[in-house]
This record gives sequence, structure tokens and C-alpha cells, in this order.
Amino acid sequence: MNRTIEGFHQDEEGDWVAELACFHNQHVRHNPPFFNRSWTATAQGRESMLGQPLECGRCLQLEWPENLESLRCTPVFDQDSIPAGLRKDHTTKEGVWGLIHVSSGTLRYVCQAPVSRELLLEPGINGIIPPGLPHHVKAEGLVSFYVEFFTRRS
Repeated sequence: MNRTIEGFHQDEEGDWVAELACFHNQHVRHNPPFFNRSWTATAQGRESMLGQPLECGRCLQLEWPENLESLRCTPVFDQDSIPAGLRKDHTTKEGVWGLIHVSSGTLRYVCQAPVSRELLLEPGINGIIPPGLPHHVKAEGLVSFYVEFFTRRS
């Protein structure tokens, strides 16, 4: 998933790391022929990349970023009360992550593009929702669940 570069910092070895809008960090080394990122070598080059998209493999892997804080939770839904909006593809806002908590039963969590996958969620197996990822849910029989939303506060 493409994410906007919001800043840069250097790691303990002096390599440049992009800070992405999804709250993940990604090394941006100039390492020809594998990576042609000569812009990392100068402050002007790095500054020119602010606001530009960069593929975030950690979002594609549904990897939870560090230091998120809970914003709010939905009510608890069951197989009969799942809102129509959750049954069809929808996304969270930029900068907002979701976590599906299943209290009982099984819920099918379907993630769409760029990589389509289906996960069966049950108690103890949460569904991670990166910002902007099209997804929907479907009850697999009797189920009880809620969604908790997170972000990183400034």
C-alpha cells in the first residue's frame, strides 16, 4: 500500500528511515542496483520526497505500528445487528487503525486490494485494519464483536 512520507530520521547506524503516514518506518537506502534512491544522500533530496508515496510492506502484512492510542469503540454487534456499511467494502480514515475484537463465534474478515485475503476471526484472534484498506466482514453463524479505533496522538 502506498503511504505518504511525512519525515525522516537516522537509525543507530546512520541509515535514513522514512516516517510514513501509516505510522510505520521504512529504511530508504541508496543501494544500486537494488534501490536507486540517491535522493537520500542530501537534505534537499530528502526534503523533495516529503509528501510523496512509498510502498509500505508492513501495512500489506497487516502489521500493527507501535505507540497507538485507543480513540473509541463501536457498540457490540452480533450476526443480526452488523450494520450494512460493515458488510460491504469500506475503509478507515487516514491515520486511523482498526482492531476487530471477536467476543464469541467466528467472523470472516475480507481485505481487498492491493492484496486480497480472507481471515477467520474468533476470540483471541483479532483483525488488524490499516488506514485506507478496503475491507468488509461477514458473520459465520452466531458471532459477537466490536471494533476499536486507534491513532497516534501528537
